[in-house]
Amino acid sequence: MIVRVKLCGLTRLEDVLLGVELGVDAFGFNFVEGSPRRVAPETARDLCAALPPFATRVGVFVDELPRVMEATALLAGLSCLQLHGDEPPDSCRAIAFPWYKAHRVGPDFQPESVSRYRSSTCLLDAHVPGGRGGTGATFDWRVARMTSVYARVILAGGLTPANVSDAIALARPYAVDVNSGVESAPGKKDRRLLTEFMGRVRAVSRTMEGST
Repeated sequence: MIVRVKLCGLTRLEDVLLGVELGVDAFGFNFVEGSPRRVAPETARDLCAALPPFATRVGVFVDELPRVMEATALLAGLSCLQLHGDEPPDSCRAIAFPWYKAHRVGPDFQPESVSRYRSSTCLLDAHVPGGRGGTGATFDWRVARMTSVYARVILAGGLTPANVSDAIALARPYAVDVNSGVESAPGKKDRRLLTEFMGRVRAVSRTMEGST
């Protein structure tokens, strides 16, 4: 079982190139107003241009108009959209671009609720009142494993080099999404932390592959 890695909240070319060097699979660019990691579409275009052709380029949006997301995706050269707000299923299905939905896991979260979006993939993040990701908070990773019955799960929320091995072992996700857990400051990735994070992901992936 190979667990993929998405590195999110990218704002600098050196961090994009570091991710490529370390074998990151997907690169996330934040277009949410008010976020300390927000980038302009033109900046994202320049960063995406530095990526190799098989790297996935993800745009993160919150309750944005479909036409705005589609225009941003075309300008920046994105591969898909991550919908991280309160977008209803019908609105998501009307988007003329590949997408997946992020769900915030709180006490009332029901794993089967992700199937309302009829998407093969979902992202699970911790529910933090007033927060929309990048909060550093975690949730019960066993919920992710239960949700994988309904869709491929991208596990997010407070992942760090110290806890990602346990998170993967419990959740058995399709991919993990890391942001603040490998930063020295918002939008600035730390080489040592990201290197350690990637090493831990690879090690636990090999362990699980050998046990199947």
